[in-house]
Amino acid sequence: MTDPTPSHLDIPLLVVDGANVVGSVPDGWWRDRRGAAERLRDRLAELAAPGIEALTGPLAIMLVVEGRARGIASVPGVTVVEAPAVGDDMIVDVVGRHPDRRRVVVTADRELRARVTALGAETLGPSSIPR
Repeated sequence: MTDPTPSHLDIPLLVVDGANVVGSVPDGWWRDRRGAAERLRDRLAELAAPGIEALTGPLAIMLVVEGRARGIASVPGVTVVEAPAVGDDMIVDVVGRHPDRRRVVVTADRELRARVTALGAETLGPSSIPR
């Protein structure tokens, strides 16, 4: 008998470039970077089960934060990963640590897109995350 429960390898990993996604909408995020990252985290948590238009759920979501956005907690559905320095380097590291599963990175950063696609990941733009 086969187990109908998907393994973690069957669940796509959505890695979100927090600074890039937050910065894609000029809504005053620069006044409260941590608050903007928390709002993004909470929106992502709502998407973990159903997924997004371009990627059906359930999803394992990792939100990478850096700088003044650090210090926010993970919540059910979203693991927050703090970059000690450059967020892009942490995203590449996260993608590289999960070679056996589908990885999708949300960013508009062209250089980062090239780095993660070289590791076999797919990319989506910030507009793929519903507001």
